[in-house]
Amino acid sequence: MNVTHFMIAAPSSGSGKTTLTLGLLRVLRQRGYRVQPFKCGPDYIDSRHHATAAGKTSLNLDTFLSSEAHVQELYTRYASPSDIAVSEAVMGLFDGSDRMQNSSAHLATLLSIPIILVVNAKAIAYSAAPLLYGYKHFKPEIQIAGVIFNNVNTPTHYQFLKEASEDVGIEVLGYLPSNPDFEIPSRHLGLHISSETDYEAIIQRIADALPQTVQVDRLLELCNREICTPQRNSGRPFKRFRMAVAQDEAFSFYYPANLEALKPWADLTFFSPLEDAVLPETDFLYLPGGYPELHAQKLSENRSMLESIRAYGENGGTTYAECGGLMYLGKRMTNDANQTFDMVGLFPYQTTMQNRKLTLGYRRMHWKGREFRGHEFHYSKIQEDESLPSVATITSAKGAPVTTKLFQYQNTLATYAHIYWAEQPEFIMDWLEQSGRLTTSHV
Repeated sequence: MNVTHFMIAAPSSGSGKTTLTLGLLRVLRQRGYRVQPFKCGPDYIDSRHHATAAGKTSLNLDTFLSSEAHVQELYTRYASPSDIAVSEAVMGLFDGSDRMQNSSAHLATLLSIPIILVVNAKAIAYSAAPLLYGYKHFKPEIQIAGVIFNNVNTPTHYQFLKEASEDVGIEVLGYLPSNPDFEIPSRHLGLHISSETDYEAIIQRIADALPQTVQVDRLLELCNREICTPQRNSGRPFKRFRMAVAQDEAFSFYYPANLEALKPWADLTFFSPLEDAVLPETDFLYLPGGYPELHAQKLSENRSMLESIRAYGENGGTTYAECGGLMYLGKRMTNDANQTFDMVGLFPYQTTMQNRKLTLGYRRMHWKGREFRGHEFHYSKIQEDESLPSVATITSAKGAPVTTKLFQYQNTLATYAHIYWAEQPEFIMDWLEQSGRLTTSHV
C-alpha cells in the first residue's frame, strides 16, 4: 500500500526542523488528513509538541534504544493506517552515536523515508549550492525529495537560493520568512513545554503563514511511496494489573510507546501529584520525568499526596521512577532560586538545581541478567548518594562507566535514565512478578 510519508531533516540543529514540522502537521490536520507524527531519536519533548499540532500521539524512532526490527514494526504499524506520516529528524541528518549509526539518515534508509531538507538561509545565498550538492551525493541511497529554506529575508535572497538548488538538481519547495512570531521558547531540557506558553497560538501562526510560501501539495506528490506492513509480535502473556501514571505539569516526559506496550495487560489510570489528594489504588506506580523543580513548592505543599506515595512505597508497593520521578522520591529538592522543599522522602538523597551541569547521553543498563537501553538528559544532580548502592550496572552507549545509578528501596526503583521498554515490556512485568504485586483478581 502507498502512504505519503517524509522526514523533515536539516544539516544541523537550530535550522528550523521543529518549526516546519509543527506547521505542516497543523496544516495537514486542518485539511482533514489523518496525520501520524514521529520523532527520530530519544527526545520526548518535541513529541509533545507534535501531539499538540497533529492531535495525535507522536512515536519515537530510535535504533539505539531498540532493534531495527522493532523500529520497522512500530513505524509501519502506526504509519500504515494514516494518510500522511511526518517524521522530524534529530540534530544534523547524518549525526549518529558512531558516525552515521543511529542517525536520522540511518532511519530514513531503514524505513525508506524520503527527506525534505530544511536549510537555515539566514547568512547564506548561492553558497547553499555546494552544501546541497554534498547532501545529495554523500550517500546517494538517501532520498532527498526537496528542500525548504528557513529565515529567507527578501525575494532576491530566495532567488539566489532557488538558483543554487536548481543547479544542484534538488527541487525547491518554498521557504519560511524570518519571523520572531514563529519562535518557540526554550526550557533547560529543550523546547519549553508549559501552560505559561501559548503553543496553540504559535503553531497556528506558523500554519496560517506556511501555505503562502511552501508548496504543500507538491511536497505531498513527491513523497507518496509504498510502505510494507510486517506482522506484529504479540509477545508472551502476562496477568492483568492496575497501573497509576503521574501526568501533569510536573510529570509528563515518557515514551508513549512504553505505555502502549503495556496496554494489553495494564489498566492505566492517570493522576496528578500536584492536584490530587492521594494515590489511586494500583498494583504499579510509574513516576516519569518532567519539570518537578518548577513546581517544587506546590508538590511539597500537597502533603496528603506525599504521605500517600510514601506509605505505598513503605508497604512494598511496586514503583518505577525516572529522572523527575527520582527527584520527587528523595528527601528534599532545591530549585533554581535556591529554595529547598520537602519531597516524598522514600530515599535519603536530596536533589538540587544549583551549580547545574548537563548530563546527557544514551545509557545501557545491565539489571537482573538483561540489558535495557535508555537515555539520560537532566541538569539536576543528587546530593548524599555515596552510601546508596546501585542495583544495576549502567554505562554509556559505548560501554564507558557513568555515575548514573539504579536505586532500590523495597519494591521501588529510581534512576535518572529514561528506559525504553516498548520492545522489552519484561522490564516492568518481571519486576511486578518478582515483587509479588500481580494479583489473580486482575487476571
